Amino acid sequence: MELYSPDKIRNVALIGHYGSGKTTLAEAMAFRSGAIKRLGNVDDGTAVSDYDPSEVERHMSLNLALLPLEWKGHKINILDTPGYMDFGGEVKAALRVADAAVVTVCATNSVEVGTEVAWAYSREADVPAIVAVGKMDRENADFGKTLSDIQSNLSSRCVAIHLPVGAQSDFRGYVDLVTMKAIVQGDELDVPAELNDQALALRENLIEIVVEADDDLMTKYLDGEELSTSEIQGALRRATSERIAVPVIVLSASKNTGVDTIMDTLCSLLPSPLERQVAAAQVECDPSGAPLALVFKTTADPFTGKVSYFRVFSGEIASNSQVANLSRGSMERIGQLFVPMGKHQTTVSKVTAGDIGAVAKLGVTATGDTLGAKDHKALAGIVFPKATYSMAVHPESKGDLDKMSTILPRMIEEDPSLVLKRDPDTGENLLSGVGDTHLEVVKDKMSRKFGVKVVLTPPAVPYKETVTVPTKAEYKHKKQTGGHGQYGHVLLELQPLPKGGGFEYETKIVGGAIPSNFLPSVEKGINEARHEGVLAGFPLVDIKVIVYDGSFHPVDSSDIAFKIAAAQALKKGLQQGQPVLLEPIMNVSISVPEGMTGDVISDLNTKRGRVQGMNPGGGYNVISAQVPYSELLRYAIDLRSMLQGRGEFDMEFSHYEEVPAHLSQKIIAKQSQKSD
Repeated sequence: MELYSPDKIRNVALIGHYGSGKTTLAEAMAFRSGAIKRLGNVDDGTAVSDYDPSEVERHMSLNLALLPLEWKGHKINILDTPGYMDFGGEVKAALRVADAAVVTVCATNSVEVGTEVAWAYSREADVPAIVAVGKMDRENADFGKTLSDIQSNLSSRCVAIHLPVGAQSDFRGYVDLVTMKAIVQGDELDVPAELNDQALALRENLIEIVVEADDDLMTKYLDGEELSTSEIQGALRRATSERIAVPVIVLSASKNTGVDTIMDTLCSLLPSPLERQVAAAQVECDPSGAPLALVFKTTADPFTGKVSYFRVFSGEIASNSQVANLSRGSMERIGQLFVPMGKHQTTVSKVTAGDIGAVAKLGVTATGDTLGAKDHKALAGIVFPKATYSMAVHPESKGDLDKMSTILPRMIEEDPSLVLKRDPDTGENLLSGVGDTHLEVVKDKMSRKFGVKVVLTPPAVPYKETVTVPTKAEYKHKKQTGGHGQYGHVLLELQPLPKGGGFEYETKIVGGAIPSNFLPSVEKGINEARHEGVLAGFPLVDIKVIVYDGSFHPVDSSDIAFKIAAAQALKKGLQQGQPVLLEPIMNVSISVPEGMTGDVISDLNTKRGRVQGMNPGGGYNVISAQVPYSELLRYAIDLRSMLQGRGEFDMEFSHYEEVPAHLSQKIIAKQSQKSD
């Protein structure tokens, strides 16, 4: 593949709802451009960009895939993204390095939740966009309804530049509303008489919007003058680049109708890296400038090792060279560069400004890092979706334990929307992702790629125990065993502390009642015993322990005797102090479409939640609430189901509260069964 100048490159992210036809369109474009010789299919697992075994098995994209195409003197880097919301991180990564987006919409299903989410991501990334209404040949395809939904749910700035000729099984082409010519099965014809009025109305709407990009044309249009085709085309290109207009086109990738046209449209209407340089990187897209590139994707492979995908914003990155990792302040050795086409690779000597490439086995570089000359500043990284769904991850066997600890970090390096942390209270390793499918795919990858089998289980809730009334207790540990005996005697007081008080320890020993050399053992006994309460074996919290008296034996007292006496005195005091179970309460912030606020609040009430407040804005309400953690273990899934994916939430620990009595009994009984 030859080198292209930045003005001839188009970096385009294909985004949209799951099943809306992104991968089928990418496959058709790759085939029509000659990049592949055989047309693959998503359903039978032969699509060039869906090559991962998990993708083949599930018949859907799970990973961002790069397809570089050559078309009429241009290079189009297609970034085919997953449509399933669990993999939104891949969409965000693609949009970070794309100069434009194509939003795919199915003509039968119209605008779906994933369409709205993908659209929101593209607006967040501030990239120009085109909407491609695909599957026009399918039964129940309805362009009029789909266009109306697009304008209502995405933007009124979405304007048709095509009008389909025929529909469903009779779909055979489209009217180009700029040239007012019909393109039917590759032939240019006059507009069919039955479509003329509709075409003229849509064309008028198109012109009304695109002239906003050119003051002279606006004046000419308002004065009632006829605009030439070239004037409309120029205004449309500028309006698209400046996000004044979002062109809507029609096609059927499976019938190869409109596939050439979409590639023509990408080249003619969408901006090159040269035109997008300020918005994308705040640097000049100059092949002769100092090198600057952003790593936007990392894959872990057991054979080739780590593979890093990068977009060059300035200068060039050459094979067998050295660059600085500006995000980490270290140098990085660049080996052989290549350009991926699905799972296939073409080696290249360099990747220049505006283009995309890949390299294997970088040392310290991770997704979101900037590579380049030392005097450059690092580029802004990638903001990934929040990981709000957690599962405890356990090795399936002892043999998987060591491998799990090395492979899990590689999975997170590959997908930064994953988070791994150890819960200090429960001792579990918690793997957090965007949803249940997200974590199941990670589990599959670990098994398939690295032979590591893990089990995912709901996280244990870190309950605590405390006392509700002050109490005093004493314990005398006394044993005679023939030689030296054991003697330790401890008196202590327990005091409840306010919420968040933690655990406090104090000694008030006077007069040598317990010799000072045994006091560390007393403290050690209490500190060990406080990790296991008397109700259900949970750690103690919000308690102050004061050791105020005791006694010793000049011969039989020992460290172990005082340690045992202190632990048993604490246990006795807990039983006397009217102990209760405490549960973690979380501060939850939920962004909800206004019309669905009532449903969410009702659901929070069933989860023992307390709404603290609500802030409206932009068609959404942000609900603040406090909810027990035990009720939120599946909330990412519950909320998605309730809102069809149109909301999001965040949570953080607030405090501990007493568990209601009826629930407390169930928890204690369950813990008792575990220990039996």
